[in-house]
Amino acid sequence: MSANISHVLPPGLPAPAQEPVALPYWEGTRAGRLVIQKCRGCGKHQWGPEWVCHRCHSFDLGWAEVAPRGRIYSWQRPHHPVHPALNGHGPYIIVLVELPGADNVRMVGNLIGDPLQEVRIGAEVEAVFEPHDEATPPYTLVQWRVVG
Repeated sequence: MSANISHVLPPGLPAPAQEPVALPYWEGTRAGRLVIQKCRGCGKHQWGPEWVCHRCHSFDLGWAEVAPRGRIYSWQRPHHPVHPALNGHGPYIIVLVELPGADNVRMVGNLIGDPLQEVRIGAEVEAVFEPHDEATPPYTLVQWRVVG
């Protein structure tokens, strides 16, 4: 089950660009839901948001709520800050999560927990929603936590 958390990332990071094509995703995260594109032509999910289907090239794209669970497909443990607000906050773990309930599309996020934890490819993870209400505009990030 997904949940809301307080900040994993420190305050001061810039708000992510919320392009019009991705607004349903950002609205979903604010509501604690994982919502991604689904083509009305071929019925397949896709990520990231685009104006055209990656598979059948239809422009008839909708949005669907998907299970906020997946498995780790790949990962990396950076030790350097990629933004000044992250100075002193490394290392951290970035995961590429495959969503089996959504045509195996893959999403990137941070793995919550000990930054030196052992990470296993194929480990089950669940989405955790991290609100950044102080930002302009406010946004909510999807982070990941190992199940169990």
